[in-house]
Amino acid sequence: MAKLGILPGTDGEVRMSKSLGNHIPLNTNAEDMYGKVMSIPDKAMSVYARLATQWTPEVLHSFENGLASNTLHPRDAKMKLAFGITSVFYGDTAAGAAQDQFVNTFQKGNVPDDMPEYQLKEGDNLIDILVSEKMAASRGEVRRLLEQQGIKLDGETVSDASVELKPGAVLQVGKRRFLRLI
Repeated sequence: MAKLGILPGTDGEVRMSKSLGNHIPLNTNAEDMYGKVMSIPDKAMSVYARLATQWTPEVLHSFENGLASNTLHPRDAKMKLAFGITSVFYGDTAAGAAQDQFVNTFQKGNVPDDMPEYQLKEGDNLIDILVSEKMAASRGEVRRLLEQQGIKLDGETVSDASVELKPGAVLQVGKRRFLRLI
């Protein structure tokens, strides 16, 4: 009997674990799951394909051969894998929508249509909003993100926490977290 193995986390190194912060939650949404699978290292793709998809042995064999022979581009392989895993939990329709959103947001640089909204109030500032909306864990993290150019306002990098915030603007933290100001 073949040994199954342990699914590595999104870091590709150690076992997947919530406490290690390298997990893909099952109680998330299709877009988040798809995006997290896209973030795994290339070297972990084969293990994920074997342990987390419902692919037939033929499809799995073709996938692994494509990776080994470099006839399947790693980006295309990862997209196929992300679709395969996401469809197990959310179905093909939701996996397809997640893939479309990923392509539009990360490959084409578009802003997603569906995102959380925040009602601006008098005296609101960037740091308080990002902490209250859990886009950053602390005020210190917001300051680090500003220094590392990890925050954008309407597509422009923000370097000053006192930036003017207006209704209709879109805040982005990192690559995948968006917030529309209303």
